[in-house]
Amino acid sequence: MVFDMGGVLIDWNPRHLYRKLIPDSAEMERFLATVTTTDWHVTQDAGGDPVEATRRLKAEHPERAELIEAFYGRFDEMLDHAFPQMAALVERLHDAGTPMYLLSNAPAFLDPWLRGPGVERHAFLGRFRDYVVSGFVGHCKPDAAIYDLMCRTGGFQPGEAVFIDDNLPNIHGARAFGMQAIHHRSADETTAALRTLGLPA
Repeated sequence: MVFDMGGVLIDWNPRHLYRKLIPDSAEMERFLATVTTTDWHVTQDAGGDPVEATRRLKAEHPERAELIEAFYGRFDEMLDHAFPQMAALVERLHDAGTPMYLLSNAPAFLDPWLRGPGVERHAFLGRFRDYVVSGFVGHCKPDAAIYDLMCRTGGFQPGEAVFIDDNLPNIHGARAFGMQAIHHRSADETTAALRTLGLPA
């Protein structure tokens, strides 16, 4: 069993942090849409250096330097909120002896976070046998290379794995690689899909 993290297990969202820093919601949305944009931060998911990316963005927006620093400096505050039903699902699968792995598009520093502070914050993350973090390995979903690395890390064949992700292109990539895949839209739907596959969900 291979889980995505953000959007499936944890509600990763910059707004969890920036609501504390920018009280006006419209101003916060403008900042996220025009400064710390999706195009900017996904580069770090592919192996880019967050320190260098932050330096360049601060040079472009010096008046926003402190807010830009917070994106990676306080990244863990974007990861405070787990989805309770999905955490409970992970615990049930673990109790049934199901081998579980985590495959996440995220900056490289999330790898050591998952192996220490992340487990302290969300105990269910400790149920995973291993993690593959895109920024740490230099490949992103939906590239075939990261699914191959996940299979080699876990010591299983693609056809033996069930992959769960909320991002449809990632689901297509996993299926093209030969994995079974469930498009996560809700805990109830995912649980039902796993039961259909005969898994102890």
